[in-house]
Amino acid sequence: MRRALRLLPLPLSIAICLPALADDKPVNWGLCPVTDVLPVFDDAPKADKAAAATRDQQPTDIEGDQLTGTSVVPNYQGNVALKRGDQFLGTDNLSFDTESGNYIAEGNVRYQDSSIRMKARRAEGNQESDTHKISDIQYQLVSRRGNGGAESIDLQGAVGQMHRSTYTTCDPSQPVWKLSAPQIEVDNDAGFGTARNAVLRIGKVPILWAPYFKFPIDDRRQTGLLYPQVGLSGRNGFDYTQPIYLNLAPNFDDTLMPRYMSKRGFMLDNEFRYLYDGGRGELLTAYLPNDKLRDKDRGRVEFSGYHNINANWQARASLAWVSDERYLEDFSNRLLGVTTSNLQSQIGIYGTGENWTGGLMADYWQLTDYTLTEASLPYARQPRLFVNWDKPLLPWLETGVYAEAVNFTHLDVHEKFGADQEYERTGVSRSMDGGSRLDVKPYVSMPFSGAAWYVTPTLAYRYTGYDLERGLADDIRRQNLIAAGIDPATATPDQLRGNTSPSRSLPIGTIDAGLFFDRETKIGDTRFLHTLEPRLFYLRTPYRDQSDLPVFDTRDFTFSWGQLFRDSRYSGADRQNDANQLTMAVSTRFIDQDTGKERFSGSIGQILYFDDSRVTLNSSETPVEQGKSAWIADTNYMINDRWTLGATYQWDPKYKREDLASVRARYLMSNDGIVNLTYRSRLNPQASTTATRRDRTLLEQADLSFLYPLNERWSLVGRYYYSIQDRAPLEIIGGVQWDSCCLAVRAIARRYVRNREGELNNSFQIEFVLKGLSSIGQNTDRTLRRAILGYYRDDLYLVPPSNTGAARDDYDPNQIP
Repeated sequence: MRRALRLLPLPLSIAICLPALADDKPVNWGLCPVTDVLPVFDDAPKADKAAAATRDQQPTDIEGDQLTGTSVVPNYQGNVALKRGDQFLGTDNLSFDTESGNYIAEGNVRYQDSSIRMKARRAEGNQESDTHKISDIQYQLVSRRGNGGAESIDLQGAVGQMHRSTYTTCDPSQPVWKLSAPQIEVDNDAGFGTARNAVLRIGKVPILWAPYFKFPIDDRRQTGLLYPQVGLSGRNGFDYTQPIYLNLAPNFDDTLMPRYMSKRGFMLDNEFRYLYDGGRGELLTAYLPNDKLRDKDRGRVEFSGYHNINANWQARASLAWVSDERYLEDFSNRLLGVTTSNLQSQIGIYGTGENWTGGLMADYWQLTDYTLTEASLPYARQPRLFVNWDKPLLPWLETGVYAEAVNFTHLDVHEKFGADQEYERTGVSRSMDGGSRLDVKPYVSMPFSGAAWYVTPTLAYRYTGYDLERGLADDIRRQNLIAAGIDPATATPDQLRGNTSPSRSLPIGTIDAGLFFDRETKIGDTRFLHTLEPRLFYLRTPYRDQSDLPVFDTRDFTFSWGQLFRDSRYSGADRQNDANQLTMAVSTRFIDQDTGKERFSGSIGQILYFDDSRVTLNSSETPVEQGKSAWIADTNYMINDRWTLGATYQWDPKYKREDLASVRARYLMSNDGIVNLTYRSRLNPQASTTATRRDRTLLEQADLSFLYPLNERWSLVGRYYYSIQDRAPLEIIGGVQWDSCCLAVRAIARRYVRNREGELNNSFQIEFVLKGLSSIGQNTDRTLRRAILGYYRDDLYLVPPSNTGAARDDYDPNQIP
């Protein structure tokens, strides 16, 4: 009788074949009935996945109220139960012919294991020929949500047919959607099934019909159609994409995505992926012949991947190309995409060890904003070599070095607005000369610390040398003459000749010291750990004339809390500011002793400049004068588990002005609702103090976003992102969500800035999320997750990457060791 259990695992393969294309989005089953479609069989053993792994080695136990018949054809009657491992087969009557292999199970046939629970009216077949027929089936998945039924199943070995089968994740009392097929053929050995005339219905309305499609029934991937994406926008019109998945090999696949846009034409997107033991990669391509709105061919190519050379070294590449400067504007759905003015391609090898990191790489930039010229692009680094090494020699002594060698090149440049008459006349592009740079910064640090204090003096020496092309060196000299009030037309040839090998060397000294005080206190009935953390940071760097040095990749940091404790106010090696300054800062925190939550934190700091800082990035930058910097204050207050307030503020006492103000509030509602409100304003530090506030304002924005549940099924979503300075919206989103046990529908309307000229685009997105199956329509989930922080509640607890710090393999000579 042990082999009699072979007839029932196959329905599991058939049952999971219909939901085989389920997506990976988080699914909320909270609206589903608590009771199972098929309750647990009382006489069945407890489902155990560990027992399932060894079921073939387990003995079969057979029980029944009566045993009649003969030794050749035994007949079990009344509460018949067969048990093996996690498997259970129950029926009212079971007869088995030991000579011919024929069997019949009749009356309340029940089967259960760790993956499926099933009821049938009758099962019969032959064990020797491995043929079986099961009639009037109802099943429920155990390892995942899903249920359905079938009129009958015919099995022969590993091949079977399911007739008039259904699948849904809904409760039978609420059949919101159902997938059905008159016939499904399943091949367990090949790992795929074939459905004919399958229909997906929402309610009683058929919304998808497939006359024939193949799908996987296990982890093996199969070639076939994926669910389409449908959208509507003012930019593209009616937008329909039909993904086609191609399983080319076990370790690489391809997804072909034909796309029709009524205002543009047919576009072919493609995604190719590969995976092997030492790495992985992805190639994305798109081609749109003769865009009807632009009257030209358009496309893109993107590649990203890596290869692990050994335990210490990895090769990585991230390459991107688009056909024209308006491609991102036309085909990016994200606000970030339409404000990007360039694309970076990068390739290199990177290494890391116990005390070092290093790499050799090269990059390339492409312009993606038609309102700019190539002159706005950063210099390409072709190539770039960097090494960072640090090692503690003693508990109180640490030494290290940052080193980088780069060759900078730039694309040819031409003006697009007729300003470059030479280009208009000859058609020859004007070149931007480059050069090479070597930057070396060794340092010695002595970290002394105790239980409540630390003092870390650091001494570094920085050398930066250049080998410049003649044109760039002469351009720098001309700019210096103009800044000195000398007309280059009256200068001598020697005065016009620039230095092609400028250099800079100087020592940098810092002392970083701090104290930690804490006490236990009580506010109301809540016990807190209250901390007070004063910190001093002294920086001394002598002045060096750097007017002969170019500016390849260096920018000034936006003044912020992190800049109070850096040894340079510039992000690159082309400038090292002189400094004789002291940062004074203090932080405090209130930590709930019972929950460990930080209920309040506040920090305030300021830099005292004992001398003028004469080094500037260019002649238009205002030097830092002796005196005091703006005060920087940051505070966060968790009023309770629902309300959180935060603010960042900068006040310049010299000009008695507000340089930065940012206020943020968040309210967490029940049922995962959330409201975010943010206001931010920043002045341009280089603007004239006599200019009006509007002219001095760099940005002033307000941002409101929310997910508001009306009840357990309906919720509203929205965002209003407004530029107060420009008196115009940046993005407006309004939408509604409906949720049920097994179906969610999201519909959103969106209006957003599509380019730097402020042109707006309208779009409408709708998505049907068939829980446990897939989604149909555009990916509204991605749009809402970007626009509403906390749309997925877990996103609030993710630590975002720093926008000023360096990645692990980056060269950052200005980071405090």
